[in-house]
Amino acid sequence: MVTALAAVGVISAVLLVFVYNYSIPKINENVNKATQEGIRNIFPEADKVDQTSMDGVYEVKDKSGKDLGYAFTAVGNGYQGPIQLIAGVNPDMTTMTGMEVLESQETPGLGAEIAGDFSKQFSGLSITNDIEYIKNKKPEEPNQVEAITGATISSRAVVNILNQRVQELRGQIKG
Repeated sequence: MVTALAAVGVISAVLLVFVYNYSIPKINENVNKATQEGIRNIFPEADKVDQTSMDGVYEVKDKSGKDLGYAFTAVGNGYQGPIQLIAGVNPDMTTMTGMEVLESQETPGLGAEIAGDFSKQFSGLSITNDIEYIKNKKPEEPNQVEAITGATISSRAVVNILNQRVQELRGQIKG
C-alpha cells in the first residue's frame, strides 16, 4: 500500500511539473499581452513602448518620438487578495495619465468596482502630493479620488499601492 501511494505521488508530481512547464510560457505571453493592452489604453497616442532597466517600468513615446511618460505595474494586497495594477504618469511625474486593474480577486459587485468607474478617476489626477481617497463626497482637491461605497478597503488598497509605487519610481527615475 505504501509503495502504491508513493508511486501515485511521484506520478502526480511529475505530471504537475510537466503541466506547469508546458503552461508557463502561455501564461507569461498572456500577462505581457494584458500589460501592453493596458499601456495602450492609458496612453492611446503611444507608438513606442520600451521596457526600462527598472522592473515593470515602461517608457512611452508617440510617433514623433516625444516622451509621453512612464507606464508601470504595481502590486499590493487588497481585501480578498493581491491587486495588480498598471498605471501611467506624465514625464515629470506630476500627473497620472490613467490606471487599469490587471488582476484582482476583490468581492464581485463591491471591491471589483475598482476596475470600473473608480479607475477612471485616476486620469489627470495630480500626484505632486500623495493620492487621497475620500468617502461619501466628491473630491475637492486635485489629488483626491472618491472611495467606492461599501468597498473602502479595496479603494484604500489601490491608493496605497499607487502611492507606494510612485514614491519608489520618483527615487529611481530622478535618481
